[in-house]
Amino acid sequence: MSTFVLVAGAWHGGWCWTHVADRLRAAGHRVLTPTLTGLDGGEPRPDVGLGTHADDVVRLLNTEDLTEVVLVGHSYAGLVVRQAADRVPERIARLILVDAWAGPDGASMDDLAPEPFRRWVDRNTTDGLIAVPPPPMVGVDDPEQVAWLTPQLVPQPRRTFAEPTVLTGRVEELPCRAIVCVPDNGMPFGSWAHEFGWPVDEIGTGHDAMLTAPDELTALLLK
Repeated sequence: MSTFVLVAGAWHGGWCWTHVADRLRAAGHRVLTPTLTGLDGGEPRPDVGLGTHADDVVRLLNTEDLTEVVLVGHSYAGLVVRQAADRVPERIARLILVDAWAGPDGASMDDLAPEPFRRWVDRNTTDGLIAVPPPPMVGVDDPEQVAWLTPQLVPQPRRTFAEPTVLTGRVEELPCRAIVCVPDNGMPFGSWAHEFGWPVDEIGTGHDAMLTAPDELTALLLK
């Protein structure tokens, strides 16, 4: 049995992993799906940054005294889980990044993002919060899935994209692999994975693979 900690990306909470978590638990694994600070649908938190979210994951790992963890980050949470793992590498067995952002020490998501995405973020930010994107922007266009997804998405603190990653280098000593959704729609997730030297698996589905292809994604997490 393995312990999986599945961390959701921007605008999402732990709820988005429901279908994958159910499949992993059915296979005998322990699964935790935290919702990061400010993404629970409560009081808006424009003060929250990347460091707060890394703190959330570190706190969970320490409070639950988890070891040999398979730490999974989707999208924005690639930055979160790498920063968290860098602080407590002794608790991590391996990292898996699912269509996820990744960069060196000092890089923010703003630094890494392609220009069209940065422009969209800036146009859709009000009072320190980034508006919820339309479901097709995260690769979800099935009407039933759109109806399930849309009311659960919440605005994302703008500071999470602007705050730089803080890494000591310890995370680079951990095994890591990437799962990349194809086609990539102009996002360089696969390129980054190859630059870091990580093994890469491709999955033919939209960005929110945990919703659109839970069977295939679960199989790759267990690979």
